[in-house]
Amino acid sequence: MIKVTELGYLGFNISDAQAWKTYAQECVGLEVLDEGEADRFYLRMDNWHHRFIMHVGGGDDLAYVGWRVADGEALKGMEKQLRDAGVEYRVATREEAAERKVLGLLKLHDPAGISTEIFYGPRVDEHLPFHPGRRMHGRFVTGAHGVGHVLVNCKDPADSYRFYSLLGLTGSVEYHLQTPMGVAEPIFMHCNDRQHSVAFGIPGEKNLNHLMLEYAELDDLGLSHDYVRRTGIPVALQLGKHSNDRALTFYSATPSGWLMELGWGGEKPAPQQQYHVLDVFGHGPEATGMGLDVKL
Repeated sequence: MIKVTELGYLGFNISDAQAWKTYAQECVGLEVLDEGEADRFYLRMDNWHHRFIMHVGGGDDLAYVGWRVADGEALKGMEKQLRDAGVEYRVATREEAAERKVLGLLKLHDPAGISTEIFYGPRVDEHLPFHPGRRMHGRFVTGAHGVGHVLVNCKDPADSYRFYSLLGLTGSVEYHLQTPMGVAEPIFMHCNDRQHSVAFGIPGEKNLNHLMLEYAELDDLGLSHDYVRRTGIPVALQLGKHSNDRALTFYSATPSGWLMELGWGGEKPAPQQQYHVLDVFGHGPEATGMGLDVKL
């Protein structure tokens, strides 16, 4: 079976480019790369040309998700898997691949309608070292772990589970969460040593509930937390430690309204299935109405 190896890149539709540039640099520490294209700019977090493409023009939501496979032969193998499973896809043109700065990709949709891309051969700019938007004590955790993780919307968790299993991700329900609407049972799935790269099962109005980025140094998480508190950015879930990935994180609002989870200290997936009803500590709710009013 061909398996994706990492969550490689993400595309976003945004309405306020300047707010995003300020937030990305000063709060998160990402590098803004503007190549003079009127409709987009890029965000870097390592030596890849980009990890995020910010499409200017409205929407304020996730535009597409890019999953990496090892090489061109793996992409052909993935194409066969999709075809055999009856999943509709198309092979991107050379121009579309060049736009994403990759050597080749497939375009399809997950069961919730989220645009999904499977690619190989990203452009890595070793000649252009990552330059953080603010001072950092360390770096972001990427490499074989990929970008981080996303919690995406889904219509039917079982359908989404089958789809991401077809891409080679594995996982299970890891929390039983008490909500005003009853017990939620989100599913977490991984494709490498990051505890999970995608999760779903919490309903929301946007394609994206939150994006998690991880710092290698605790002090960088602290600097971002200080910035959020100093500037009054709404915090949905306060600083706390998850039971499943053991990461110390907090959730706050981005300029597009979905949440950014910034964290440190995530661990590998557990070798066998287990579930939790509470986090280790913290993650108390604060601001509401941002799509994450339960502990997760």
